[in-house]
Amino acid sequence: MGKHNKNHNQPNHSKPDTVRMRLDKWLWAARFYRTRTLAKEAIESGRVHYAGSRVKTSKEISVGDELSIRQGSATAMTEKTVIVEGLIAQRGNATAAQVLYSETEESQKRRAYHTEQRKLANLARPDYKPNKKERRDLQRFKNKQN
Repeated sequence: MGKHNKNHNQPNHSKPDTVRMRLDKWLWAARFYRTRTLAKEAIESGRVHYAGSRVKTSKEISVGDELSIRQGSATAMTEKTVIVEGLIAQRGNATAAQVLYSETEESQKRRAYHTEQRKLANLARPDYKPNKKERRDLQRFKNKQN
């Protein structure tokens, strides 16, 4: 009997030029989420959209696909629209992750606008908390207005 190559039928998972890839794995590899579990939860909760609609965790994506990704807390939610530029099976450093996608110009402008609005909203807050006397004075003033 001849020798058989045992690795012949096994896929090469470290190949960077993969044609299609699971969405949750790509989000993890592109460093949008720290773990695949967090990526899965984001997809299931509707914070990741593919071509404008909700998708399943196992959705296969390829280069050129457009994704909308919402990240952050309710007070500081940011939404990015990105185009998939590359697929890689293993998570690398941040520099390697940045080449896997490109953010659309419209998305960058929208994020800059929302960041500016949050900064302006924070300017309306006082620099300090009023003390007891100042709170009483404010309360008296508000009661006189009514």
